Amino acid sequence: MSLWLNIKRVARYGLIGFIRNGFVSLAAISIMTLTLFVISGLMIFGSALNATLVQLTQKVDVKVYFTTNSTDAEITDVQKMLESLPEVASVSFMSRDDALAQFRERHKNDQLTIQALDELKDNPLGASLEVRAKQTSQYEAIAKFLSTQQSSGTIAGSSIDKVNFYQNKTAIDRLTNIIDTTRRLGTIVSIIMGLASLLIAFNTIRLAIYTSRDEIGVMNIVGASRWYVRGPFMITGILYGFVSGLIVLILLYPITLYISAPLQRFLGTFNAFAYYAGSFPIIFFVIMASGIALGALSSYLAVRRYLHT
Repeated sequence: MSLWLNIKRVARYGLIGFIRNGFVSLAAISIMTLTLFVISGLMIFGSALNATLVQLTQKVDVKVYFTTNSTDAEITDVQKMLESLPEVASVSFMSRDDALAQFRERHKNDQLTIQALDELKDNPLGASLEVRAKQTSQYEAIAKFLSTQQSSGTIAGSSIDKVNFYQNKTAIDRLTNIIDTTRRLGTIVSIIMGLASLLIAFNTIRLAIYTSRDEIGVMNIVGASRWYVRGPFMITGILYGFVSGLIVLILLYPITLYISAPLQRFLGTFNAFAYYAGSFPIIFFVIMASGIALGALSSYLAVRRYLHT
């Protein structure tokens, strides 16, 4: 019973401290709200970046062009070999007729090209395979495999006319570098912002505890336990984080709704509001957990100097 009574007292004193220190509480909530906005911004930015990188990655591929006299069996053998590679995510087949239809569609406004094509008796285009790798860095290994097959002298290998990897190698390498650099930079920025946020919140909550240093001293003199002294301030810190988290979650609704259209025009497929609505449970948990943990940890560390060692 005494334990429950102590818990209620600690919670009550924490709530009283939260209300009594109005200006300091407002300052702490403001700083923690900005901190949580940074965290939510990193989440949205990271998701937008991943969506954009996925979109760019889907536009990169390696195409295998076959000679016009290649048989379906030869093309199927090459397709099966590619599908067996661990680096390959998918292989799509395009027939000679489909290639010709696409060529005509791309050049439908070029009358000279269409006229020259009509004068040919046979379809000059061969079938092709579109190969997508699981990672952009794996395309070179796939291209080397195809080059080995092409020079091996096998029937299936001799049916390969050319591989377009080396024409796209510069673009693939640049995309791979962008992905790797962006991910490293995002990790570094997240760590720096997390440490900076913890330091700012710590100093702000420390100011609130400083105003109650005499009260802490009296509690130490009368023999109060460390938990009893620290508890109310941790409750206050948790309330800072809880209120800050609610403010951020409420404000994110109109903010994401406002930036969705321009952000989608800039990034292509990513919709900030759709991400907020669809991932709200995850965002809610991350923001509230970060706010509560930040407030509790900052209070725990800030009150230590006023406790007996």
